[in-house]
Amino acid sequence: DHVLTTSLLLGNVPARHQNNDGSVDIDTLFRIGRGRAPTGEPAAAAEMTKWFNTNYHYIVPEFSKGQQFRLTWTQLLEEVDEALALGHKIKPVLLGPVTYLWLGKVKGEPFDRLTLLKDILPVYQHVLAELAKRGIEWVQIDEPALVLELPQAWLDAFKPAYDALAGQVKLLLTTYFEGVTPNLDTIIALPVQGLHVDLIHGKDDVAELHQRLPVDWLLSAGLINGRNVWRADLTEKYAQINAIVGKRALWVASSCSLLHSPIDLSVETRLDTEVKSWFAFALQKCGELALLRNALNSGETAALEEWSAPIQARRHSRRVHNAAVEKRLAAITAQDSQRENPYEVRAEAQRARFKLPAWPTTTIGSFPQTTEIRGLRLDFKKGNLDANHYRTGIAEHIKQAIIEQERLGLDVLVHGEAERNDMVEYFGEHLDGFVFTQNGWVQSYGSRCVKPPVVIGDISRPAPITVEWAKYAQSLTDKPVKGMLTGPVTILCWSFPREDVTRETIAKQIALALRDEVADLEAAGIGIIQIDEPALREGLPLRRSDWDAYLEWGVEAFRINAAVAKDETQIHTHMCYCEFNDIMDSIAALDADVITIETSRSDMELLESFEAFDYPNEIGPGVYDIHSPNVPSVEWIEALLKKAAQRIPAQRLWVNPDCGLKTRGWPETRAALANMVKAAHNLRQAK
Repeated sequence: DHVLTTSLLLGNVPARHQNNDGSVDIDTLFRIGRGRAPTGEPAAAAEMTKWFNTNYHYIVPEFSKGQQFRLTWTQLLEEVDEALALGHKIKPVLLGPVTYLWLGKVKGEPFDRLTLLKDILPVYQHVLAELAKRGIEWVQIDEPALVLELPQAWLDAFKPAYDALAGQVKLLLTTYFEGVTPNLDTIIALPVQGLHVDLIHGKDDVAELHQRLPVDWLLSAGLINGRNVWRADLTEKYAQINAIVGKRALWVASSCSLLHSPIDLSVETRLDTEVKSWFAFALQKCGELALLRNALNSGETAALEEWSAPIQARRHSRRVHNAAVEKRLAAITAQDSQRENPYEVRAEAQRARFKLPAWPTTTIGSFPQTTEIRGLRLDFKKGNLDANHYRTGIAEHIKQAIIEQERLGLDVLVHGEAERNDMVEYFGEHLDGFVFTQNGWVQSYGSRCVKPPVVIGDISRPAPITVEWAKYAQSLTDKPVKGMLTGPVTILCWSFPREDVTRETIAKQIALALRDEVADLEAAGIGIIQIDEPALREGLPLRRSDWDAYLEWGVEAFRINAAVAKDETQIHTHMCYCEFNDIMDSIAALDADVITIETSRSDMELLESFEAFDYPNEIGPGVYDIHSPNVPSVEWIEALLKKAAQRIPAQRLWVNPDCGLKTRGWPETRAALANMVKAAHNLRQAK
């Protein structure tokens, strides 16, 4: 994680993870991410949150008053030496000091973390001096915070910071994920030698940038999308930049780091030839940059036209357009996103139907994906196992999950999702309009990768997706079993979207497909249906001024998905990695009967926003962190729940973990859930 390695570079290690002698090693890095003290005892992992509006998560730096910084981790310098030894011309990358502070959180006594800037700059100066010693000409220094609507004090911090860093090497100030025009006055006053801009996600005008940037600056033009899988129309890119060729120093580049794109399209052997011709992964994007550079230098564009032909032909492909979907989308009315009655009326009907105790216990959806379950799916995928044996195996795992939950004494059960590889991929595989890669992995955090589906065309549901297994699980118990769907905004955010229609269009197409799934689950006797929207907040545009439009269609998509449910059907939603304060109106507007959220890592801080907003419906604040193998004690869980009850009336509280349990093992899962159920029982008795 480039943020965590920057923390180590600066010697910023939380005290609980620190070696006694102050040294930093690879174990320190893992302890911060996984939650261990040097003794091997559990110690809270550092928080993890989204890197801007991408699907990558970084480890959040922690800052305390009077903190000291020094160069303690030289991974960057070692890697530079290695690359130089191989004879490459290289451009090392540093996360800039202002963005680094912006991304962190204050721990302990409150103070303004920007005051630490003067203390971290000497370490940056030291690193730049070391790079200069090695003959490095250019250093890329990433300040993506410059695309945000920053408070004035933060904008003002850039000039003194860069005055301190100037003079040792050439600095390429690098931004991405949005345009820089609103903050250009701040940028052009800095003593740097070049600027990188994201020309995909930003609305910056190349001619205006050229006109306003100092004449001796290099412009690095982010023309190739580093966050998607689509082949670029290089004829368009050529036209976009050609006018300034020869007028200033110019580099062509990807819009952002290629971390967000899969690596190599050539290893995809099963993709349909036509579909494959529409894609370009990281290596192919580097090839696109070379083609573009050659054409801009020579003026010869034939190679660009040849490269761009497949993506131009796609515009008329039958795989992309489905008239029935487009017609249904056009016919949506306001009524389609309204439940029959308001929450108070629905809650009465649901209480009468389910008769749940106070502090009802449940889990978020998935249970451990054991080697056995993964092996079963792999054998089936490879054709070593026929459909009947596969189904028998999955049914057995679902049965075991129900038995485990009954034994633990949970109130609302789940089927455990043994049949699902991934909460988005599973739905994508059953919806028309998606394709899947074999090896299209991208890093999610640390050592975890995900393989996002690709939306290639209009989306529809050819047949029910989850009904059969939900119905089977419900047949095994008298307790309610939740139906489990991934919501439209999350499926959109965790897939590679089309680039020829708006994100709103894609989200609403998914919502209509899953609306039919809700109706089918209800008809099959499933009384509680959870529609997970963990990505609602992370889909937010980076600039607050763009939020309202996004939230309006995001909420509408969820409601289109859910509103077909009858009053007595309880709709749950789940959200994680979230800070809600700034979007409470929209969370309430989803009108889910119950919302479960991730709160344990932030010690119930999140509930402040629900209390302040006077959130009207039911809420399940997560009582333990599933990203860590540590088992919470009964006392710890009770304390968190009591804390929650100070903010939300107890009769509207649920008891659940933070997230699904897919990545955990059974022993720690049993132990943690047993403690959770015990804590709920203790609180019922204490009434």
